[in-house]
Amino acid sequence: MSKRIRIDKLIAHMGLGTRSEIKRAVKLGMVVVDDKVVKDSGLIVDPDTAKVYFDGAPVVYRDVVYFMLNKPQGVISATEDSRERTVIDLLELSDRQRDPFPVGRLDKDTVGLLLLTNDGQLAHELLSPRKHVAKTYEALVHGDVGEEDQQLFLAGVALDDGYVTMPAELHIKSREQRDDEIFSSISLTIMEGKFHQVKRMFEAVGKKVVYLKRVSMGPLKLDETLEEGSYRELTEEELELLRSHKRKTD
Repeated sequence: MSKRIRIDKLIAHMGLGTRSEIKRAVKLGMVVVDDKVVKDSGLIVDPDTAKVYFDGAPVVYRDVVYFMLNKPQGVISATEDSRERTVIDLLELSDRQRDPFPVGRLDKDTVGLLLLTNDGQLAHELLSPRKHVAKTYEALVHGDVGEEDQQLFLAGVALDDGYVTMPAELHIKSREQRDDEIFSSISLTIMEGKFHQVKRMFEAVGKKVVYLKRVSMGPLKLDETLEEGSYRELTEEELELLRSHKRKTD
C-alpha cells in the first residue's frame, strides 16, 4: 500500500517542475485528478489509484527508481561534492529529483557498472558484507599475470593492511608485450568490496592495474551498448533478477 501524498509533491517528484512551479500550474487549471481540475495544490491523493494529468499528459508515479550507469573515468561515486563531478551530475534533472544514490562505489578512474537507486533496502542487500555479493571486473594489468597468481587469489591474498581477502576467481584472457614490458588482460570476480580492493590485490603480488572496469554486480550485468557516461532504467527482467537474488540470500 502506497503512502498518500500531496499532489504538488507527487508531480514535482516525477521531475515535472519545482513545488512552486506546480502550485502555479494548479492555479492555472493545468492539473487534473480523477477527471476533475484541481484547485488545491495541497490535495492529498493515493498515487496508486489516482489518475493524474499535468498539462494534458498522464503522470505515472514511481516511488522507487533503478538506473544502470556505465560510469566514465573522472567522476566520483557520490551524491554531491563541492569540487568534483559526481555520478549524480550525469543524470537528467528530472531523474536527480528522485534522490537516487550510487549503490557502492567505483574509484574515480574506474569505469563500468554502477547501480543508482533510491531503494535503500535493495542497496543494503547488495552492499551488506555478510551477503558476499559477487562483483566481476575486467582489467589491464602491468605485469605477467600467470597461474601462480590465480592460485594465490584463489587462496586469498594479504593486502597492505594485513587483511586477507576471500577466495577470488582470476581468469587470464590475453597477454601482450609493449616495449619489452608485459601487460595482461584479465577478469576477476571478488566476493567483497574493500577499498581499492582489486588494485591492492594485484599490488600484493607485485603488479599494477592500469585500467579497471566493473562488468557485473550480483546478477546484474553491464549493458555493453551503453556508452561511458550514459545510463538507463533497469528492465523488468533485470529487476526480477535482483529480487530473486534477494530472496535467495535472505
